[in-house]
Amino acid sequence: MNPAVVAWPSHGGQASALLARFGLPEHHPLIDFSANLNPLGPPAWVPERLAELVSGLARYPASDYTAACAAIAHHESISPEQVLLTNGGAEAIFLSAALHAGGWAGIVQPTFTEYARACRAYGVAIASTALTGLDFKLEWEALGTTLEECDVMFLCRPNNPTATLISRATIEALLEMARARDCRLVIDEAFVDFIVEDDERLTPLLARFDNLILLRSLTKFYTLPGLRLGYLLANADTVNQARSYQPPWSVNHLAAELVAPLLSDTGFQSRTFRWLREEHSRMAKALGACGLEVAPSRANFFLVRPEPGGETCAALFERLLHSGILARHTHNFPGLEGDWLRLALRDRADNDRLLEALQNVRDA
Repeated sequence: MNPAVVAWPSHGGQASALLARFGLPEHHPLIDFSANLNPLGPPAWVPERLAELVSGLARYPASDYTAACAAIAHHESISPEQVLLTNGGAEAIFLSAALHAGGWAGIVQPTFTEYARACRAYGVAIASTALTGLDFKLEWEALGTTLEECDVMFLCRPNNPTATLISRATIEALLEMARARDCRLVIDEAFVDFIVEDDERLTPLLARFDNLILLRSLTKFYTLPGLRLGYLLANADTVNQARSYQPPWSVNHLAAELVAPLLSDTGFQSRTFRWLREEHSRMAKALGACGLEVAPSRANFFLVRPEPGGETCAALFERLLHSGILARHTHNFPGLEGDWLRLALRDRADNDRLLEALQNVRDA
């Protein structure tokens, strides 16, 4: 098949489209480094629990999801009225855009493409500002200018695809600036559960800032992308307003009933942090030793590109694909335009296979 015929997929975890794009067979063996999921999950008890819950499919879910919201509130040390259960993080993003229909949004790029898509769906005009440098830092002056135009600003923390983290202190200053301009901040923290340090959590800021909305996902940390499970955190008035845009029974029974046991599984959380500490440090060094520039990562993935003078990122992507490694392209991230690759952190065996493939490419 002509590669020009098949579009670049807009998300990770879509191997079929990329195999077709490069003329490889559907059964071509691949290790998927394009989707940022916890390699330790789902927790071992999930299949049995889902089987136990099947009988509940004959009834409608509780429309207010009281038990799930109470579990989240306890986990986050806030009140249940500040929690809205959503059909994955994606629905939380679209509900946040719905709150500002017809207005203006600032989006800090490069970042997750669904913010712009959600804004377009609700007629929200977009003003973009760029992260700069290899460390993808906020440009404070440009940010202030963008805030002057906006009703809402979308930020991702840790940012996808760069894996960089805006500090809590910077977020506090930004919230103060945004409040003075009557602007909300929507901060997507789909990967925040991979941050070990408690002092970087933003949930306590909800008590001080009415202009803060936090978005969370349970699908990344617990490896349940097919289940669609997330939540939105804000003050009670904002939660009620967002709920008014949400379809009834948006979250299915199986997903809602898993919330409490997932959040209470401290053993799984401890095992994940142990894996993360060991593999993240090791891989950050090893990727650099393979001739790659590596953006500073505070998440379970890395943004990389060949060092100057090496082969192009496009060539590296294709050679890795032929070697059985599926990386995440960056053609649909404004500001990256395909010049970087995103690589998920997987278990040690898979990570070693990636390093072997990168070394073979370098030695060729």
